[in-house]
Amino acid sequence: MATEANTAFKVMNQEFVKLDRFDGSNFNRWKDKMLFLFIVLNVAYVLDPNLQAMEDPAPNANSEEIAKVAELKKKHEEDNFTCRGHILNTWSDRLYDLYMSMQSPVEIWKALEEKYNTERQGTDKFLMMKYFEFKMLDIIPIMDQVHKLQVLISRLCDWKVIIPELLQVGAIISKY
Repeated sequence: MATEANTAFKVMNQEFVKLDRFDGSNFNRWKDKMLFLFIVLNVAYVLDPNLQAMEDPAPNANSEEIAKVAELKKKHEEDNFTCRGHILNTWSDRLYDLYMSMQSPVEIWKALEEKYNTERQGTDKFLMMKYFEFKMLDIIPIMDQVHKLQVLISRLCDWKVIIPELLQVGAIISKY
């Protein structure tokens, strides 16, 4: 247990763990980074909605089995605490205050996915509208505009809206 705590401490002190504050506008990016962090910390299993509750040892269990179950329960509680803490600590103050009363990281995770996946439906339409209305302007450097269009296409891909490459090329040509 002490080795895992030391590993987690070392991981959290690395430069690559500097996560962006989640303010509600970058859910997919934040979610992917958090899942990566949880996998590295070996606590990702806590978010599994199909995770079975820990059972108490059988009444005729020996002291070794009872100790093992107690150790597993303690680890699960610590991992829940770690997971919840990391989720809440990467949020803006507004979101932190809103969700801090939830004790279960699974409950928090489900609430977020439900909220932002529902918002996705409106975002899909908005992003598609922006894509179709995108126009190239002579006063702005062409590479800046192509980059802006690529970012828009990338955001659409994040939402699983696939635009074939041939259509993208045709769109760039027709928008100029």
